[in-house]
Amino acid sequence: MKRPHRRRFLRLAAGVAVLSVASQMATAQMYPSRPITMIVPFPAGGGTDVTARIVSEHMSRALGQQIIIENIAGAGGTTGSTRAMRANPDGHTIETGQMGTHATAVALYPNLAYKPDVDFAPIGLVISVPVAIVARRDFPSKDLKEFVAYVKGNAQKLNIAHAALAQSDSPAVYCSIRFLA
Repeated sequence: MKRPHRRRFLRLAAGVAVLSVASQMATAQMYPSRPITMIVPFPAGGGTDVTARIVSEHMSRALGQQIIIENIAGAGGTTGSTRAMRANPDGHTIETGQMGTHATAVALYPNLAYKPDVDFAPIGLVISVPVAIVARRDFPSKDLKEFVAYVKGNAQKLNIAHAALAQSDSPAVYCSIRFLA
């Protein structure tokens, strides 16, 4: 007689466990449940904006939900990145971050309102663009090792470095360094 009662108890316990999981699944919302806002921390028409618009079009079709591009320019992309960091963390506000907003800004802005490695979770790589370091043909160093040694040895004579040509929102597109003696 003990066996049938034990089996009945185990079946009942398993049923309760399944019902509790099933009821939680029924109350979960599908993602995305409303349009997604994609913050682009640069003005419309720049490299980051164009990339975001191309990617968002495909994402919108794949997710079955509209993606609204919101350009929030200022402070080298940190204004838009700060806005993204302060958004409700429900997955309906995302950002098109890049090297300038999530790497360079940490070095340039001592009081940066966000910590890229803590406040953001990467979704995926959208685009990869090689970075080039260029100098005058008669520049004393001929390779990266010599360049580093030259910069360390002549730091007080060197006074300018410029990331990007013509587009301040795309430091990964082309990096030109020119030193004025």
